[in-house]
Amino acid sequence: MQTLILAGGKGTRLRPLTLHTPKPVVPIANRPFIYYQLDLLRPLDVTGTMEVLLSLSYQPRKIEEVLNQEVLGGLVVSPVVEHQPLGTAGAMRHIRSRVTGTLIVLNGDILTDIDLRPVLQRHQRRRAAATLVLVNVADTRAYGVVELDAGGRIRQFHEKPAPGVTTATSINAGIYLLEPEVLDLIPEGCEYSFEYDLFPRLLTSGLPLYGDITDAYWLDIGTPERYRQANTDVLQGKLRRYPPESSPALTDGGSVIAPEVTLKGGVSVIRSVIGANCYLEDGVHVVDSVVMAGSRIAEGAVVRSSVLGRGVHVGSNSILHNVVLGDKSVVTDFSRLG
Repeated sequence: MQTLILAGGKGTRLRPLTLHTPKPVVPIANRPFIYYQLDLLRPLDVTGTMEVLLSLSYQPRKIEEVLNQEVLGGLVVSPVVEHQPLGTAGAMRHIRSRVTGTLIVLNGDILTDIDLRPVLQRHQRRRAAATLVLVNVADTRAYGVVELDAGGRIRQFHEKPAPGVTTATSINAGIYLLEPEVLDLIPEGCEYSFEYDLFPRLLTSGLPLYGDITDAYWLDIGTPERYRQANTDVLQGKLRRYPPESSPALTDGGSVIAPEVTLKGGVSVIRSVIGANCYLEDGVHVVDSVVMAGSRIAEGAVVRSSVLGRGVHVGSNSILHNVVLGDKSVVTDFSRLG
């Protein structure tokens, strides 16, 4: 068994936060996102040396530098850099020669606490060629919807369906278990996607194709709003695998504050994340927000429901509400944003 994380995208939906930081290493509760995905794979490591193939294209060196900063245990992460982006499924064909058995594939923007072991067991018991992990959502319009028959086999895909097209509520969760013969269906050297190319071809191939519905926590972190929600959910302990962190600098027990942060008198930090080397001056209030490393918030400023990138400067007595600032942004004194 091998694993592949598809982490080659530019993260355009998450801009401006990903202009200088690749999406796989944006911090969630002060921890690079890629480590949350690696944690999903650790229980599958029965030999002590599992190889994780990491498909990269956008700013690969920054991702590799982050991976070198933490002990990975038994996981052996092998970056595979695409010099020409080949799409989600095309990236799998790129590593076909290295795949010898079941391949577990994770999209590089999914935060979840799913236990993959029972999913793998059901995949093997069914002798499936492909198993797609599915999750039920109330509004399916922005997702790929999957219809199943009574036995769990996939009978139809609907990509971002209009109202009334289907009554199914199970969507593609971006986690796949694939046998090598599935990769053989992908043409070499061209851009090829799961949703519009591989999945329709699988339906007509005759290969056994199954869906596996999970009730685990699941979130696509690909937009600034969902990125902030991901941080909030980790702080609130909504992921069973990640209980809230504690810090002696907490004001209400619901925030994560890096040890290298300076908090002056009268600072209030509520349900928020403050990154390393930040400086919060007298009377600053930060609520329901993420402030990335190296940022400075001047006296009397208020930041609510916002995300501040790395090295941001917020001037004194400014009020920010529901805004997203890219790295090194400067907000002048007494500004009102949001």
